[in-house]
Amino acid sequence: MKKIIALFITSVGLVSCGGGDQTVDEIIAQGDLEAIRAKKTEITSQQKLIESQIKTLDSVIGILGNEEKLPLVNTLTAKNEVFNHYLELQGDVSTKQNVLIYPEMSGTLQKVYVQEGDRVSKGQLLATIDDGGMSNQLNQLKAQAELAKTTFERQERLWEQNIGSEIQYLQAKTNYEAAENMVSQTQSQLGKSSIRAPFSGIIDNVIKDQGTVVSPGPGSEVFRLVNLSDMYIEVEVPETYLGAVSKGKEALVYFPVLGDSVIAKIRETGNFINPANRSFKAEIPVANKEGKIKPNLTAKVSLNDYTSENAILIPTSIISENAEGEQYVFVAEKPNENGESIVKRTIIETGKTQGANIEVLSGLDNGDEIVKEGARSVKDGQKVKIQK
Repeated sequence: MKKIIALFITSVGLVSCGGGDQTVDEIIAQGDLEAIRAKKTEITSQQKLIESQIKTLDSVIGILGNEEKLPLVNTLTAKNEVFNHYLELQGDVSTKQNVLIYPEMSGTLQKVYVQEGDRVSKGQLLATIDDGGMSNQLNQLKAQAELAKTTFERQERLWEQNIGSEIQYLQAKTNYEAAENMVSQTQSQLGKSSIRAPFSGIIDNVIKDQGTVVSPGPGSEVFRLVNLSDMYIEVEVPETYLGAVSKGKEALVYFPVLGDSVIAKIRETGNFINPANRSFKAEIPVANKEGKIKPNLTAKVSLNDYTSENAILIPTSIISENAEGEQYVFVAEKPNENGESIVKRTIIETGKTQGANIEVLSGLDNGDEIVKEGARSVKDGQKVKIQK
């Protein structure tokens, strides 16, 4: 103790003995550069000695006052909050309206009315096929049907007046009905020469050019029509989440390629467990107002499988484990006016993890001060100082 005080007195003496009689202002007024530099060196040396003295004073105060060197810690306050846990999955964008359009009759592709990228409405004419004279045949059948109708109507009036035989009446009726059926059948067949849009959408691809001979069946597709307004994502959900993932639950959808995300809800869940991977399907619709989302686009899907309205969340990094495998944290008592407190080791039970945080199911109460920084260096019952 006496040695420390003597050292301090010596330091003070060194400072008081240093320097000349001239002030800084006087030296500057002289304009002598060498004198100015010498004064600066002198003052710098004094500053270093003063800093050394302050450290010495702190040491003496600590010894004379018998102060404790307490571990410094930071705390966080436990509070109840809403906790939503999400199951992370990956899926691809699909649409139920993404079809190849085939011709329904054989013939030459006479006229193509649309181009790739065109928006079309349901029922709109996309192309026509040469009908091979079927239009002329239909006109003839219509003329025959008109004649059969006139003959039948006259025969019907005569029959109502009891003129003529029943056979003549029935024969006229049969001829008229047969002619009408032939007209209907030919009209239906002729309608197949027109290729129309089955739903509203965008012509994604014109596969066959005008003048190409086409026929029904594989290999003769003419257009690809896509509707980008009814998009959805289908994901495979492990069967262990069968009770947690259901229709109406929230889904967060992120598209890495677009750097964009949307919030949706599960529209439908499958009723079949795939024996190959023990999973069931969940379908999530996604809005596509700007048309950026395309079929087969990869998406990361987060499905809400658990929600707690009053959960306590803490960082997983502050949790320790004892020899019995129990998890624990240190809880600080209410600090005194100097910020000093006693820490107590508290056994906790944890639940689900989301990111860097974990839910505490038991062991902590709302308002508890939990040691955050410095948790690895304190012991049960130890006195600490809480930094603000």
